[in-house]
Amino acid sequence: MVGNAPLEWSDVLQQDEARAASKAVLRLPEFRYLLCANGFSTLAGRALAVVIGYQVYKLTRDPLALGWLGLFEALPALSLALFGGHVADRTDRRRIILLTQSVSVLCALGFAFLSAQGHSSKLIGLYVIVFMAGIARGFADPASTAFEAQVIPREVYVYASSWSSSVWQSCAILGPALGGFAYDLIGVRNAYLVIAGLFGLSLLCISRIAPKPVPIPEASESIWHSIAVGVKYVLHNQVIVGSMALDLFAVLFGGTMALLPIFASDILKVGARGLGFLNAAPSLGALLVALWSTHRPPVRHAGRNLIVSVAGFGVCIIAFALSKNFFFSLFALFLTGVFDGVSVVVRRSVLRLMSPENMRGRIASVSWIFIGASNEIGAFESGIAARLLGTVRSVWIGGIVTLIVVAITAAVAPKLRNLNLETPPEE
Repeated sequence: MVGNAPLEWSDVLQQDEARAASKAVLRLPEFRYLLCANGFSTLAGRALAVVIGYQVYKLTRDPLALGWLGLFEALPALSLALFGGHVADRTDRRRIILLTQSVSVLCALGFAFLSAQGHSSKLIGLYVIVFMAGIARGFADPASTAFEAQVIPREVYVYASSWSSSVWQSCAILGPALGGFAYDLIGVRNAYLVIAGLFGLSLLCISRIAPKPVPIPEASESIWHSIAVGVKYVLHNQVIVGSMALDLFAVLFGGTMALLPIFASDILKVGARGLGFLNAAPSLGALLVALWSTHRPPVRHAGRNLIVSVAGFGVCIIAFALSKNFFFSLFALFLTGVFDGVSVVVRRSVLRLMSPENMRGRIASVSWIFIGASNEIGAFESGIAARLLGTVRSVWIGGIVTLIVVAITAAVAPKLRNLNLETPPEE
C-alpha cells in the first residue's frame, strides 16, 4: 500500500505468502544451527573489534595504529580469498569452516595471553595474531557464504537472508557493548577469554550441521583457470559487480568504524563504554530493517532501494562527522545502520540468487575481496586520512566521496538501477 491507496486482494495474498515463507525457513533445523553459529561468531567478532581497537589506541594514542590493525588482517585475507574460493568449490565447505573457526578460538586465547605481557612485546604480538586470523579469514569467508547457500532452499533465499541479517545485526549490537563493558569491568585479558568461549560455541553449532555434497569441478581445470572463471563471471554481471562496487566505495571512503576509538576518547569523551554504544548504534538501525525485511523484504525495485540506501548512508556519515554531541552522534550512526540494513538484504539476495552452485565459492571470494577491501583497507585509509587531514575532516570528506560514487554507479549501471527481485532469476 502506498499513501492512502486501498490495499488490493493480491497484495494481501502476497503478504500472507511472505509471512508463511518467513516462518517456514525457521522450521529447518540446520538453518537454526547456522543462525546460532553465525550469531555466536558475530557476537565474538564484534566484541573483539572493540576490545582490540581500544587496547591498541590506548597503547599507541596514534590513529594510524588503528589503520595498521585493519591492514594486518586484510593483507592475508584478501591475498588468499580467491584461492580460498577455489578450495571452497572443491572441498567440504563445512570442514573448512570448522578448521578456521578453531583458529579463531586459538587467536582469542593468544590475545588473552599477550595482554598479560609487558608493553614492549604486546603490540607486535597483537599484530602477528591479527595477521594469523586474516589467513584463516581468507578461507573461511568464501566457504561460509557458499555453505550457507547449500543449507538454505533456493525458494526461501530472500527470507533466509533477512533472518540471517536480523541475527547478525542483533549480535552486532550486543557484541560491541559486551566488548566495551567487559574491557572496563573484568579487564582486557578476561574479555578475550569470553570472546574465545563465544567462538567455541559457534564451532559447536557448525558441527551439528551435516556435511554437504562437494561440487564436481570441470575435468583438468587448473587452479588459475578456475579462479579466472569466477572473477570473469562477476565482472561480466553488471548487477553483481555494481552492488559489490557500491558497498566497496561507500565503506572504503565513508566508513568511520576504525576511527570510533578516537571519537569516543578524544572528541566525544565517553570512554570504552561509550565506544561500545557507538559501535552498536549502526547495528541497531540495521536490525530494525532486517526484522522488517523478514516479512517485507525490499525486493520490489531492489536496485533503486540499494542506490538510495547507500546515498543515505553517505549523508549520515557527514552528519556524524560534524556532530559534537554524543546522542546526536549515536542517532547519526543509527541511521547509517538503517540504510546499510537495506543494502545488506539486497546484496545478500543478489549474491545468493545469481551465483551458480558450482561457482558459489569463487563468486563469494570476489565478494569478500570487495568487503575486505572496504572494511580493513578502508580502516587503513581512514587512519592515514585522519593523520593527514584530521579525524573530523577526513570523515566528512569521505561521506561526500560516497555520494559521488553513488551518482556515478546509478548512471553507468542501468541493470542494477532497474533490478527487481520479486521474481527470483533462474540459476
